[in-house]
Amino acid sequence: MAIAYPVFAQQAYDNPREATGRIVCANCHLAQKPTEIEVPQAVLPDTVFEAVVNIPYDTSVKQVTASGAPGPLNVGAVLVLPEGFKLAPKERISNEIKEKTKGVFIQPYSKTRPNILVVGPILGDKNREIVFPILSPDPAQDKSVHYLNYPIYVGANRGRGQVYPSGEKSNNTVFTSTVAGKIESIEAADKGKTNVIVKSVAGESVSQMIPAGLKVSVKVDDVIKVDQALTFDPNVGGFGQTETEIILQNANRVKGMIAFFFTVTIAQILLVLKKKQFEKVQAAEMNF
Repeated sequence: MAIAYPVFAQQAYDNPREATGRIVCANCHLAQKPTEIEVPQAVLPDTVFEAVVNIPYDTSVKQVTASGAPGPLNVGAVLVLPEGFKLAPKERISNEIKEKTKGVFIQPYSKTRPNILVVGPILGDKNREIVFPILSPDPAQDKSVHYLNYPIYVGANRGRGQVYPSGEKSNNTVFTSTVAGKIESIEAADKGKTNVIVKSVAGESVSQMIPAGLKVSVKVDDVIKVDQALTFDPNVGGFGQTETEIILQNANRVKGMIAFFFTVTIAQILLVLKKKQFEKVQAAEMNF
C-alpha cells in the first residue's frame, strides 16, 4: 500500500489534473522537486513518437520504507496528453522504442481517459528517464481533433508520499507534538517504534507513538510547543510537474511550405541570373 501511489490517484480521482492545473499527486507528495519532459516540436497524424520524462534525483540517498528500514527510491509519473493522443499499440512501436521501454509498464489512467497515462512505482535508479510511446490522432478519422498547438502536462514523483489519501500520515514525514509541555520520557516500543511521553501544561502524561524508521529530534526534559517537530524530516523524495506544447501538423501544409520555399528559391536564382545577364548586355553596349 505504501508504494502503490498511482493506484491511489486512479481510485480517488476521475481526472488527476485539478481545475487549478495542479496534478493530484501533489496532495500526498508534499516536497517539490524538478521534473522535465521532452517531446517533438511537431508530429504528423497517426504517427508514433516518444515523450521522454526525466525525474532527476540523487541515487545515493535512501528513503524510509513502510517497515522503517532504509531502501531505494521508486519513481512514478502521470502524463496528461491532449484528447485523441494515446498510448501507442504494441504492433506500432518500433524495436528501438521497445528496447527503451523494456520492463516499464505504462497504462491508461482509466477506460474513459485513454489520453492520460500512468506508470509506477518502478525502481528509480534504473528509470530516472521514462519513455512514453505515443500515437498521435488523425483528424481525417476523428473529427473532434484538429491541426492545432496542444498542451501536454506531466507530473512525476520520486520516493514515497507523506500523506495517504485517507489523510493519515505515512512514516515518511515529520511527526509533531499534539500538546505543549515537557518531554517526560522516550521509550522504545514494539516493531521499531518509539513512544514519546509528554507532560502537558495541564499536568497530564500524553503518549505519542513515533513510527519505525524515524529519528527522534527531542530529548528528555525538553520544553516543546504544540505542533513542534518530534522527529527529523526523513523525506528525500518529492513531486514536480511541468508542461510543454506539441503541434499536430498537417502533412499537406508541410508539402505546401516546401513547395513555396522551393519556388521562392528558384525565383531568386532566376532573378540573379537575369540581373547578371542584364549587366553583361550593358557592359557590351558601353564597350561598343
